[in-house]
Amino acid sequence: MTKLPKKNSKKIWPNIKNIIPKGISLDKIDIWFEDESRIGQKGTLTRIWAKRGERPRVVRQQQYLNSYIIGSVCPERGFSEAIISPCCNSDSMHKHLQQISKATPDGHLAVVIMDRAGWHTTSEIYDLPNVKPLFLPKASPELNPMEQVWQWIKQHCLANRTFADYQDIEDSACDAWNIFTSCKELLNTMCSPIWAKRDI
Repeated sequence: MTKLPKKNSKKIWPNIKNIIPKGISLDKIDIWFEDESRIGQKGTLTRIWAKRGERPRVVRQQQYLNSYIIGSVCPERGFSEAIISPCCNSDSMHKHLQQISKATPDGHLAVVIMDRAGWHTTSEIYDLPNVKPLFLPKASPELNPMEQVWQWIKQHCLANRTFADYQDIEDSACDAWNIFTSCKELLNTMCSPIWAKRDI
């Protein structure tokens, strides 16, 4: 199991060089950032525009139906993959890694940067020859740009609204992800931290 030490978090490539198999050049390494977020009826509230002096009402459900977006982006290549799942576990994570594997060009290796959630650290899910995990330090969500992705998606697409049923949640989550990933400039700007820049 390889993780990104906090003291080296300003530069990721020295750590990547330690985990890649022999024979793969660094220009064939694709950096992916992965995370998951709950989407559900008990959603979030955000600020809204209103005339001065007015206090507009917004809705917030109190029911508990929810689903999860398990998503990853590769900003350098402009790739993105996601799966909608009723739960976060090793099975759903494995299916998502299969998505990344299929999206990775021949001869390339996908290095997936993620936190140390239990369903991420199960060794059985890493049976794909072109996918390698790289774990972030504990309690360091600020190093994962996917946190900003979820904030943008919820603020712009999913907040201040209600969902009729589970299918509505899934459809809305898919639409929100597709809206975000359709703007390649936004994806690249939001998901390209300086510490992950290629230094070869």
